[in-house]
Amino acid sequence: MSKPPNLQTLSNELLKDILDLLDADPDRSVNIDRRAYLSVESFRLPSPPVPSRAQDVGNFRLTCRRFAEAGVPYQFTKLATRFSPHGLERLDNICSQSHLAKHTRKFSYLVPYFYVEGREQVEQFLQSGTRRYSSLVPAIFRSKAEDQKRILQQGEDARVLRKAMAAFVSLQHVQILRLQDEADRMLLEALQESELPQASMIDLRWTPACVHATSTVAQALLHARSPFSRFSGPMMNSQSALVIKDRIPQTVSLLASRLTCLELHFDDAEALEERMRAASQLFLTVFAAARNLQALHVGFPSRSPVDLGLEEIFHSIHWDKLRAFGIQAWRLTGEEIIQLARRHGKTLRGLRLRDVQLREGSMWKDVLTALRGEMEQLDWVSLRRIDYATHFDELWADSMEVGDGSLGGSESDDEAGFPPHFSVSGSDMNSDYDDTEEDYDSENHSIADTDQGPEANEIALSPNTTASLPFCTCSRSSDPAGADHLGDNGLFVTYQQRKMWERWVIGRCPEHSAN
Repeated sequence: MSKPPNLQTLSNELLKDILDLLDADPDRSVNIDRRAYLSVESFRLPSPPVPSRAQDVGNFRLTCRRFAEAGVPYQFTKLATRFSPHGLERLDNICSQSHLAKHTRKFSYLVPYFYVEGREQVEQFLQSGTRRYSSLVPAIFRSKAEDQKRILQQGEDARVLRKAMAAFVSLQHVQILRLQDEADRMLLEALQESELPQASMIDLRWTPACVHATSTVAQALLHARSPFSRFSGPMMNSQSALVIKDRIPQTVSLLASRLTCLELHFDDAEALEERMRAASQLFLTVFAAARNLQALHVGFPSRSPVDLGLEEIFHSIHWDKLRAFGIQAWRLTGEEIIQLARRHGKTLRGLRLRDVQLREGSMWKDVLTALRGEMEQLDWVSLRRIDYATHFDELWADSMEVGDGSLGGSESDDEAGFPPHFSVSGSDMNSDYDDTEEDYDSENHSIADTDQGPEANEIALSPNTTASLPFCTCSRSSDPAGADHLGDNGLFVTYQQRKMWERWVIGRCPEHSAN
């Protein structure tokens, strides 16, 4: 008589298959040179685990010691920690257990606005306000302010972060995010709308929070000699760059030398260009030290494209290994784009020019022609919301929302909004990040004529395969044969045009573009 099935006899491979059904494979990530990388790996906020899945994985681990060990990577590969007593205590507990901490490869630090000391009198403000905000409980904000003050005075965050970075021996990716819960959102909304003098009793700011978080994380990484190589700051404050430049210049240079991927997005619009120019030397220090960069993105708010020269930030530096490059919300000449792309023509496989507005005297067809003819390694290009600066300004002067939706057509078959547990302040944050699904690469969605399709994402065939040998495809292409047929009028760009242009740039003929 055969013995009844026993779960303990299952192989490790089968246990992994079971866990994959409960939650995503923790080892799966997006290749750095694929179009999805800059969005999925860095700019997409960490969503909370689905309650049922998190509970299922937890219950699985409670079954026995063997199952507990098998489930560890599914709970601790990606770790998000809040700047709060509870969040830091949890992080302290995790990094005290090496068998858990050794699996952490991505660390997201969720930091709230900081209360300016002496101006945290929320109770007085709410008592003088309208009934609309009567649901806000003053004790909650008082507790937050007191917790923040205690953490900073005792240096608890710095201590725990140092311990964690030392414990995370497999750490690859560090991300700093701005956190805002519903209570904070409502309070900030009340302060913005209020004309009462009591509003001056409260001052919530992101700049000191961003500066403190960046400084403590950087010092912890350096102290621990962390193996990390990727940093993402999708909600950075430009003022913080100036403070960091003065406070920890040596630390910044040392950490930059370890980077292979760097994504920065500055989301404040006030005095942005002036501050960026003032931080130009910091960017030179960082980029000159970051010789191993493979992916780089620097962006600004979509509705406030900066009037900065590319080389004011990038300083004509050439990265030998750069494979994916992205910028967002710049006013540029076509020649600036061409020169930077040409500098990396032998290695660049992905180029994102999101919200780039060409200055008067430049035309997109000249940029596209150079990319198509000279960028032999280019596998994808993203031209989301590109336009001409004059047309862009006219749209905003007429109080029109800028976006492809106003021109017809959907950017993605799967438009996803911000995760509900996050709220980010700033007038432009949603437009910058709620559309990252444009570049999301899913093996379950293969649509030939969308940003998820194979033309946009697939890596080129190996040069040794027969299919990659040069042969003419000019007669089989439905796209324009030359730049003069792109329909570029030098005035504005439609959604349909830029989608066709993306295909045209990478759809070069293998025979006639061989040189």
